[in-house]
Amino acid sequence: MDAADLARENTLLKARLAQVEAVLAEVQEANRRLEDILRTSQRENLPLEDAELAQGVLAAAQEKAEAAMQRAHGETPRKPKRNRGHLPAHLPRVERVVEPASTLCPCGCGEMAKIGEDVSERLDVIPAQFRVLVTRRPKYACRRCSQSVAQAHAPEHVVPGGLPTELFIAWIIVSKFGDHLPFYRQAEIFKRQGIDLDRGTLGNWVGRACFHLMPIINHMKAHLRGADRIFVDETRAPVLDPGRKATKSGFFWAVVADDRGHGGTSPPIVLFHYAPGRGKEHPLKFLGGYRGRFLQCDAYQSYNALTEITRDTGPWQLVYCWTHVRRRFVKRFENDGSPIAEKMLRQIALLYQIEKNVRGKEADVRLAARREHAAPIIAALKPWLEAQLSRIPQKSQLAEDIRYTLAHWPGLIRFLDDGSLELDTNPVENQIRPIALTRKNALFAGNEVGAENWAMLASLVATCKMSGVNPVEYISATLSAILEGHPKSGIEDLMPWRFNQPSNLAA
Repeated sequence: MDAADLARENTLLKARLAQVEAVLAEVQEANRRLEDILRTSQRENLPLEDAELAQGVLAAAQEKAEAAMQRAHGETPRKPKRNRGHLPAHLPRVERVVEPASTLCPCGCGEMAKIGEDVSERLDVIPAQFRVLVTRRPKYACRRCSQSVAQAHAPEHVVPGGLPTELFIAWIIVSKFGDHLPFYRQAEIFKRQGIDLDRGTLGNWVGRACFHLMPIINHMKAHLRGADRIFVDETRAPVLDPGRKATKSGFFWAVVADDRGHGGTSPPIVLFHYAPGRGKEHPLKFLGGYRGRFLQCDAYQSYNALTEITRDTGPWQLVYCWTHVRRRFVKRFENDGSPIAEKMLRQIALLYQIEKNVRGKEADVRLAARREHAAPIIAALKPWLEAQLSRIPQKSQLAEDIRYTLAHWPGLIRFLDDGSLELDTNPVENQIRPIALTRKNALFAGNEVGAENWAMLASLVATCKMSGVNPVEYISATLSAILEGHPKSGIEDLMPWRFNQPSNLAA
């Protein structure tokens, strides 16, 4: 190899090295950004979507770096191995065949024979496609007497003589109350398809659907009133206050019955109630007529009033949430590095490990496991907390957290007496988070009636998801059945958990 060849080879190697170094720098920067996002997420308990996005950037950069280094060594870059699973069989397949530029043998032997093929499946999408449903109702008349004319009655619709089908209205409802897309954003999406619908029109259509769906909600309430144990929580709901040209704070109160944790057969249900405030009079009102014994809740003082009311089934027994206790000690450990908080978190983790082992099993099995394994932990925990409280400054935040725990001790340990009870209020918190997201995107409800309708439709969509039912298909089919005169005596057949077209949406 002469000097010119060596110079060219050296230049080529330098170029490859520069390429690898540039890609490695990209990897390092992506990794730094990912670490920053993860630290922020852990510190502020933020959602991890941004972290996952950054992880994708990092993965792409690493793959690019590996391919560059393989080329630098004269190797053919290896394709990354991914286990993407199997795409559902019901999805339509559109095949394309990618042929090589030439199938002639480079040695001059002629046409090569096909000996196999590699097949890959990738998930594609067709943007939401609208169609026009044309309904024709032929008329028939007798040519002889001209006295009789036969024609089918026009089908009933949510919007008589209007544009939308029941399926389209169901789509609008779920887009807002299940997917958190306010009406004005939906209107923008429709406009891209050449369909000009303002948000007022969408709201009017959904309001009409509310009217027809009220019997469904009322029957769901009847089911919920018979539940032996319910979960309750609340979240803020800004509502316009026309007199002040501003918003006022109402609240959505969520009531959940979910027996799946102990293998119960009762259907999971969630109902949201709008109330203009957060005082004790509101749960007293919307829980009137409930026959349950146990109320799983946080330690908000408004719930205490429920234990004082006289009922045929006896006063409510409050079951408090270990997750709320845990959050307090997590904050103490993260902020102060408290060894007392650290030990408390370890004890709570042991309780949750016991629960994990018996989740979904019958109540008697859960109760036996709790008495054998969790009861000794609980028995040792209270005197230990009392001892720690006597040794630390009484005005410290840690002392306040310990006093909070001890003050609610009877409600915290009630799970040791009944295998159907849970350690926390996660079943209701999981259902109330989407409400908060919809509230964030929609900013506020237009009025209190709108907030009540919001609560009703959110209840229906959330209950569908808990039952593993596609809410769009369910609401569309249910509206059609009601309009076609489904008898009130058979309202149970229209409940979400009775819908016979399940999906994979169970929450």
